[in-house]
Amino acid sequence: MKKLLALLIALALCVGLVPAVAEGIAKENIKMGVILLHDEDSTYDMNFINGVTEAFANLGLSEDQLIISRNQPESNQCAEAALDLIDEGCNMIFFDSYGHQFYTDDVVAANPNVLFFHATGDLAHLKGYPNLYNAFADIYEGRYLAGIAAGMKLNQLKEEGKLKGETPLMGYVGAYTYAEVVSGYTSFYLGAKSVCPDVTMKVQFTGSWYDEKEEKAAAEALIAAGCDLISQHADSMGAPTACENAGIPNVCYNISTKASCPNTYLVYSRINWAPYFEYIITAAINGETILTDWVGTLEAGSVVVTDLNEAVAAPGTQEAIDAAKAEMIAGTLHVFDTAKEGFITVNGEAVNESWKPGEGTDSAFAEGTQIVFDGYFHESLYRSAPYFDATIDGIEQLNQKF
Repeated sequence: MKKLLALLIALALCVGLVPAVAEGIAKENIKMGVILLHDEDSTYDMNFINGVTEAFANLGLSEDQLIISRNQPESNQCAEAALDLIDEGCNMIFFDSYGHQFYTDDVVAANPNVLFFHATGDLAHLKGYPNLYNAFADIYEGRYLAGIAAGMKLNQLKEEGKLKGETPLMGYVGAYTYAEVVSGYTSFYLGAKSVCPDVTMKVQFTGSWYDEKEEKAAAEALIAAGCDLISQHADSMGAPTACENAGIPNVCYNISTKASCPNTYLVYSRINWAPYFEYIITAAINGETILTDWVGTLEAGSVVVTDLNEAVAAPGTQEAIDAAKAEMIAGTLHVFDTAKEGFITVNGEAVNESWKPGEGTDSAFAEGTQIVFDGYFHESLYRSAPYFDATIDGIEQLNQKF
């Protein structure tokens, strides 16, 4: 009988007939479990820890209302971790890694009164569970702004005759060939290109979100290939350390490395997750509807570009970042600007309104969905997770890791 009831509940959830939470949860009864892919040694995971603890402090929640589950891989183990948290009384479960979403359907379906959140996930709008949510932020705008700092530094190196080659070359250490990573490094490249038009970039993938040895090796390979500056979508100190050792400027992600890499650290961008944690907890308390796909914005403080190292940055860099940020907020500057001649091309051809994202889960839109209009590609309009996945001219993928 219990199995039949569970099956009926799961079926009802799939068609949206059972609400995730009928009433609000009393503030003192909120208990959140946060499932991390790694731990505090990962800059990515530490960023989530900082976000949730800040939100708890702002909302006046106690430490015993939060349980953090560390080092849970993208496998069935993360689902087991969720069940353990539910057994400990958690009514909100937050997964911080993209791959977690492929292993949790059974747990979500069997626990309709628990709210589940997948950061960077892209399937909640397809699965249809009313207690499952995705969240991301417009970090591509932050990457673009960080790219401006990179481009200005390259211009300075060019003027001083310090480039390794005839034209500026950047290197980028990426984790996987996912749209999230592609969107990020393309945005970074476009930011640099907006102030340094002749820049090109090489991308080296590691096949892991966190592998200090591989990330350092990738950065060293890019430096050996003649790169004048390195950035990354990877979570360890591998790439920044390689840059400091070689004297190559570095743009970081999620954390400042100014203290450990004072001679090469330039600037960093990150998603500030505190506003999202505050949003979902407040909504849960008030019994309010939570967006299936939530996108944090630059204007609201969910996207941060900060801690510019004036000792390394080119003169005027902060002013250039601030000016571009103001234009983004005003809606007059778009990262994926397809109207600007020659700014974004694929195989020598301009991207126009007929262009669509690639195949697979990164493009699960209704047939005929228009992504490019009003002169730019609309990233994260149809869902929170990024879906820009093209390799544009000026960027070379040295390898691929899926």
